Amino acid sequence: MAERHLAVTPALSIPLAEIVIRATPSSGPGGQHVNRSSTRIEAVWNVAGSPVLTEIQRRRLLLRLASRLNGDGNLRVVASDRRSQLQNRAAALERLAGVVSRALAVPKARRATRPTRASRERRLESKKRRGETKRERRRPHDD
Repeated sequence: MAERHLAVTPALSIPLAEIVIRATPSSGPGGQHVNRSSTRIEAVWNVAGSPVLTEIQRRRLLLRLASRLNGDGNLRVVASDRRSQLQNRAAALERLAGVVSRALAVPKARRATRPTRASRERRLESKKRRGETKRERRRPHDD
């Protein structure tokens, strides 16, 4: 039996019914095979209208994926690097899950830390060396 959901994160899985999958002929060289078979797969998912997302998830996705979404809030992922339609379908769904999971990842908050004593000393030492180098380049001063 086929899987009915696309697992994105442990907390989120997208029903395959929400993802529109289209097969079109691939572009580029390939002779008879590429001219006759529709192996390029487009997976389109409507982020703006998906009922599986919480409002926070939807807001984060719309913000983070703004450059990848069309006017209707659709996210489009394409796969055409494999020869078979089935392999490209799996690749497109995998890419879609990857794009969505990366966009949902909450960045870790940076905790401010103080420079270590050794790093401060290294910094001061390099500043002294640099000043010395510049001092040596000056014209000798006659008193």
